[in-house]
Formats: sequence, structure tokens, C-alpha cells
Amino acid sequence: MSKDTLGLGRGSRRHFLREGMMLTALGACERFRAEAPGGAPIAKIGLVTDLHYADKAPAGTRYYRQSVGKLREAGLMFERAKVSRVVELGDFVDAADSVSEELRYLERIQSEFSRLPGKKHYVLGNHCVDTLTKAEFLSGVGMEDSFLSFDESGFHFVILDACFRNDGEPYGRRNFQWTDPNIPPSQVEWLEADLRSTSKPTIVFVHQRLDVGEPYGVKNAKAINRLLQASGQVIAVFQGHSHENDYRCLQGIHYVTLVAMVEGQGPARNGYAVMNLYEGGRIAITGGGEQKNYSWA
Repeated sequence: MSKDTLGLGRGSRRHFLREGMMLTALGACERFRAEAPGGAPIAKIGLVTDLHYADKAPAGTRYYRQSVGKLREAGLMFERAKVSRVVELGDFVDAADSVSEELRYLERIQSEFSRLPGKKHYVLGNHCVDTLTKAEFLSGVGMEDSFLSFDESGFHFVILDACFRNDGEPYGRRNFQWTDPNIPPSQVEWLEADLRSTSKPTIVFVHQRLDVGEPYGVKNAKAINRLLQASGQVIAVFQGHSHENDYRCLQGIHYVTLVAMVEGQGPARNGYAVMNLYEGGRIAITGGGEQKNYSWA
């Protein structure tokens, strides 16, 4: 049967497919926390967030030095699961009093992170560039760009950078307020083009949250959410920043906030996860420590 017979040109065919995917996504929200998908995962990805590593005394509930041991524990789970990648969702290090001290923090935690299995990916958090510039942080972890995308096992992944002020200036050297995160127009244009370029189910990683308002939310989150929804491709967003287990479903997209690794004393007060990816866009999150489990069809 021809495209003319169906009444679907190339553009309308794409719209039809996206509408169908949105209906599927809405159904997935209704079936949230359903039984874990059957069959073997086609890919596994390790997730950690908010390590805030620093060689300094605890402050409140944050035990900065303990993130090294906690990361090693997460690595044991990642090795058993045989993850192909590990993504850290921001605030890899905590702020230091000097650039040289901050670089030492970064070198120490990077030496541990680099030992984890699979390819490594980094999401910029506000603490990552409190003392350092973005260029210094990226150089320290061997990363060229602060936002990018990649494919694996039939899925598309997007890393976003919300560490920009409202005027478009990038965070760095304490030139910002942490309550003023934004995704600037140039990155929004890139994201729109990137989502148009793929037909794969898509997962987004970001540090500051896209599902809440101030103080933890990205200032232009609503515009980003509309873009993600309109693409018809995005099924989930994983984020950190507020240090809590949290979940919301907005317009058929799952927004999962992971618990911070730095919070709490001792091995029991840890947080990390393995993302299990299945055929048909299904996802199950297996948590370690205090991280909650999630699954949906």
C-alpha cells in the first residue's frame, strides 16, 4: 500500500508515529511500578549522583570523604551487573577554597570513577563549577563537551547542561546563584535538532531538575518539557540535585530523581542504581543503598 493510499506523507507519517508513541508513554505512566519487564535486558547502565567528594570534614548530613568508599561499593554492583556505561548526574565534587585544591578533589574521585566498568559519562552540576571553570572540569575528566548525545542498543541518550545563568553566561568561579539554572537558547536549538534526528526511544540525563520549580528546578523547564513531549521520543529523564528519591510523570514522560551518594554516614547510607533497558523501550531501575527501585512497561 502506497503512502498516498494511506494518506500519510513523510511528515504526517512521522507525526502519526510520534502520536502513537505518546499514547504508549501515557499508558506506561498508568502502569508505573508494574512488575519488572520479562526477559533479559539488552543493555545495563550504572547511575550515581551528587557524590560531592571533598577531602574535608562532614557538614550536616554530608559526609564528603565517604563518597570514595561508597563509589567502590556501587562499582561492585556495576561489575556484577556488567554495565556497559556509568553516568554520574552531577556534583561530582564539592566546592574548595582554591582551584588547586579543587583539582586535587577532582583527580582523587576521578581516579576511583575511572576504575568502574564501561564507558563513563559526566553531567555538570553546580558544585562541579563552583571553584573551577567548565573547561577545567571537563579537562579533568577527559570530556570535550558539556552536552551531547549517543546511542546504544536501540536507545538514544541525551546529556544536558543546565549550568548557565539566566543571561546565558556559563557557571564558573562563583559567578552564579545555584537557584538560577538555565538551558540557554543555543543548547535548546541543539536539543530540538538532536531529537528530530532520532526515531529511537530516548532517555535524558540532567543535574538540575526539569519536573519542579524553584529552588531546584531549571528556570526554563516548562519550555524544555514541551520540547521533550513534542518529540514523541523521550520516555524518561534522570536527574539529581535535590538529594532525594523522587518521581513524577509529566505528559507521559517519567522524571526520576536519584538519591545523593554524599548524604548520610556509613555504607548503609549510600545511593546508586543500575538502569536495565529492554526491547520496546521498557526500563527497570534496580537501586542500591537507599535508592528506590522503579519499573514500567
